[in-house]
Amino acid sequence: MLTDRSSRRRRLSVLAGLAIVATVISLTVAACTTVSAQNETPSAGAQTTGSAQTTGSAPTHKGPPNAEDGVLPDHTSAYDTSLPGIAKLDPALRKAVQAAETAMQADGIRMQVTTGWRSKKYQEELLAKAIRKYGSKKKALEYVADPDESHHVTGHAVDIGPTAADHWLNRNGNRYGLCQTLSNEIWHFELVTKPGDSCPPMTDPTK
Repeated sequence: MLTDRSSRRRRLSVLAGLAIVATVISLTVAACTTVSAQNETPSAGAQTTGSAQTTGSAPTHKGPPNAEDGVLPDHTSAYDTSLPGIAKLDPALRKAVQAAETAMQADGIRMQVTTGWRSKKYQEELLAKAIRKYGSKKKALEYVADPDESHHVTGHAVDIGPTAADHWLNRNGNRYGLCQTLSNEIWHFELVTKPGDSCPPMTDPTK
């Protein structure tokens, strides 16, 4: 009788142990499943970030604020035709400046277009700023053309930098038909001669 009771106790003990083990295994599997689901399902923030990264692979803007009026960012090349300030230049002028830029690079000089085409609105803003700076419209017009007379507004003028590029163009620009046209603006160039011909006399805005 004692043997039967002892055997029964051992069986019950074994069954209880197995039940405990089964419970632990079940809880462990459930926990692992939850963690796995969390890792595999992106959060809302993660999905947004992923979407932004995908969208960010293609630029959503072209140039700086007011680029539509001709404002150019630093280090703009004559080949940056996605920018209105370059795209809206007279095609012959743009082609000449591009050719000059390529030749200049071969001489170790990095050129940039600081201003190309400008909208009338942008030109008006520049003139108003010059008037405030110089105290009168007459003096301001020595440096900034009236919007109705500006060759930037018509797309027939470019301002080039830095100074090393300006000096290069003053020596070699006529090969491409490019000439400095204003005596007080070393950076201002227009297509005013045939490639290889001499440049015409400059205009003096102060007179």
